[in-house]
Amino acid sequence: MDSLLLVAAGFASCMIVGLPIIYVLLKASMESQYADIVRKTSDEVAKDAVRRSSAAIKGQIGERFAPFHDGFGYEPADARFLGSPVDYVVFDGMTDGEIKGVAFVEVKVGALPLSPFQRQVSEAIRNGRVTWRVLELADRHQ
Repeated sequence: MDSLLLVAAGFASCMIVGLPIIYVLLKASMESQYADIVRKTSDEVAKDAVRRSSAAIKGQIGERFAPFHDGFGYEPADARFLGSPVDYVVFDGMTDGEIKGVAFVEVKVGALPLSPFQRQVSEAIRNGRVTWRVLELADRHQ
């Protein structure tokens, strides 16, 4: 019986002394691994942000210079930049003194699809749901 108590006391002593040491070692190891994961994730997030930002800037430059591209199809001076939901409204022939037509032009850099609003604008135009309206405001200074 005394040997059983001696073994139990030895086991308890090991647990009391050993568990805090194991805890400290495991905690340090886990913190190191976590720091590596966070560092890698942060680097990946930063690289992705730079890539996306670069793509957005290229797209904005492409949009602004689109009227000067050979494939634009209209006189650059006839184009008016909106930016959203459609990039340009073109008053075809305005610089010649006679409007031949009005065109809505969306510029895409790469193979990006139309946004839902751009699709809706396109459908409204194609289905003839376009109107002209004059809003007359009263002159309050008369």
